[in-house]
Amino acid sequence: MKEQQTFDVIIIGGSYAGLSAAMALGRSLRQVLIIDGGLPCNRQTPHSHNFLTQDGVAPREIADLGKSQVLQYDTVRFHNDTAVNGRKSLAGFEIETQSGRTFMAKKLIFATGLRDIMPDIPGFAECWGISAIHCPYCHGYEYHGQQTGILANGDAAHHYASLVSNLTRDLTVLTNGKPSFTPDQEAHLAKQHIQVVAKEVGHIDHSKGQIRQVVFKDGSAMPFTALYAGLPQEQHSDIPGQLGCALNERGLLTVDDLQKTTVDGVFAAGDNSSMFRSVAFAVSTGNLAGAACNKELAEERFLN
Repeated sequence: MKEQQTFDVIIIGGSYAGLSAAMALGRSLRQVLIIDGGLPCNRQTPHSHNFLTQDGVAPREIADLGKSQVLQYDTVRFHNDTAVNGRKSLAGFEIETQSGRTFMAKKLIFATGLRDIMPDIPGFAECWGISAIHCPYCHGYEYHGQQTGILANGDAAHHYASLVSNLTRDLTVLTNGKPSFTPDQEAHLAKQHIQVVAKEVGHIDHSKGQIRQVVFKDGSAMPFTALYAGLPQEQHSDIPGQLGCALNERGLLTVDDLQKTTVDGVFAAGDNSSMFRSVAFAVSTGNLAGAACNKELAEERFLN
């Protein structure tokens, strides 16, 4: 028989959003279980930035410190495992893990993040989060004034160019094929002296994740220090979908102002429900989800 334990709240995902939610709940004496598989999306990123008091600290260091502080609250437990299935039950929700354990809870918080879908470009994945980057606010300052590329086309490339041109004048857009800019967008790029290269990318030449040059399929190459790219993403966990949680047009979990999903008793925080992918924002939304979840538990007990 599978072992079952019951908690007030199960938090799936134990990085910044999940730990922040657990702190709010632990301080309210809620019985909380955090389930985490240990594979955060920023595991290759050497330093976290744009987070007050933690600027320049390694993401793993921030998470480890957060975990140690959260687990000082006696009602919070951490389970190293991957949640694979979820279902509604009479008592609330039932979560099954990869190891075969089953846990019950009255409420759920998903802090499961997103999975980046890597382009079919050799060398890119090894540089992702190091010198192949997605966020000017998280990484841009460290590469300001340096040879920078934007691996994107159309609206995405134009948007990146508007932000990154403030950080460096040595900027090139790599469309990896035929450009798809509007006449106005072409004019903006030309006015800022931003070169557009339409060649198809062959591979990324790098050393331990630090880009040296982009090599094109025609054999030519261009040196770069950093390369911005906005990758397609998908939900890291299938369980919200199993429970019927709605997604918006961007593929993000739909939440209200208190991080509640479209399914009663289920909340979400962090990257899985916001286009703002940063450690600081994940901590913020996790704290809100934890407080809102506790509010529901308190009202259900107090008013009934």
